[in-house]
Amino acid sequence: MADAADSTSSKRMWCSIPERLQLHGAMLALQFGYAGFHVVSRAALNMGISKLVFPVYRNIIALLLLLPFAYFLEKKERPAITLNFLIQFFLLALVGITANQGFYLLGLDNTSPTFASAIQNSVPAITFLMAALLRIEKVRLDRKDGIGKVVGTICCVAGATVITLYKGPAIYSPTPPLQTMMNTTPAFVSQLGDASGKSWTLGCIYLIGHCLSWSGWLVLQAPVLKKYPARLSVTSYTCFFGLLQFIVIALIFEKDPQTWIFHSGGELFTILYAGVVASGIAFAVQIWCIDRGGPVFVAVYQPVQTLVVAIMASLALGEEFYLGGIIGAVLIIVGLYLVLWGKSEERKFAQEKAAIQSTPELGNNRATGHIKPSLTQPLLPPSSSENV
Repeated sequence: MADAADSTSSKRMWCSIPERLQLHGAMLALQFGYAGFHVVSRAALNMGISKLVFPVYRNIIALLLLLPFAYFLEKKERPAITLNFLIQFFLLALVGITANQGFYLLGLDNTSPTFASAIQNSVPAITFLMAALLRIEKVRLDRKDGIGKVVGTICCVAGATVITLYKGPAIYSPTPPLQTMMNTTPAFVSQLGDASGKSWTLGCIYLIGHCLSWSGWLVLQAPVLKKYPARLSVTSYTCFFGLLQFIVIALIFEKDPQTWIFHSGGELFTILYAGVVASGIAFAVQIWCIDRGGPVFVAVYQPVQTLVVAIMASLALGEEFYLGGIIGAVLIIVGLYLVLWGKSEERKFAQEKAAIQSTPELGNNRATGHIKPSLTQPLLPPSSSENV
């Protein structure tokens, strides 16, 4: 009885908090969760976890978390599965899971968590560019929203180019607290360092491949979701096929059976964090935030993640900050906000146009549903929701 009373009291306290405050709190928590994933993934790679085995375990956990919700919540709205759908889910997995996560880990292994997170801010602009090329998104250069999106895309591309081609001098070189506290165990500290001795340019190219894959996945989902409007089920099928693809690749390229075994509690923690926090909990929080606050509200919080990652990586890993990375990150974040501003203005224009067309004075009673929406979510898939 006491437990039930406590639960009811906690629920009332939560409900008494204004929804806008709940949303801001949830989004901040989400950014910390994703930021932790960048740092944890960097530590996992430095501990020696295989870049192929890591995503296998991550997607197993994510699939186990998604399946029950997809099965029970979408029983009535889930269409019958066909071979055509299975092929589309397989291709979505190839782009959105296998290529996306594979390129991310390869890029992170050669760069740092901060710059991996910074480059991810370019995903909305790349998604807009892909959608425009495929004529899913209309570009109106005679309106300020169209100009804003184009300029934003150019800024993001310029920022990613600067990060890739110009590393520049180190402008901040912290000493990780762990190193000063644990001088007697240098082997442990060596697991947490930056990607020294590796190709920065190659790492940035991998991360651009990661962003292209992510954006391609978002664009390709749009037509699939029109025919199969069960988002959790689509995500579950995609995760399942992505898991199968990673298993096949890992079995071919990872010959040593020891790579499948956890050698420390730290390795197990990184796997659990990636699967539970970054894939399971983050996905649920993200859907709720987009449903309540809208896609743009969620997307504008993306740069917060980069700031949190920078602080975490500096404190935990002693990550150095380079001039080229700072310049590139600023350009990408400016570009992100220009694209989001353009999307917001475009939505307002469409709403005003719909209101005018539906007024009796014009004698036009057409439903607003006849206005074909453009890609409404540049960072995450459009949904009651997406997004890494």
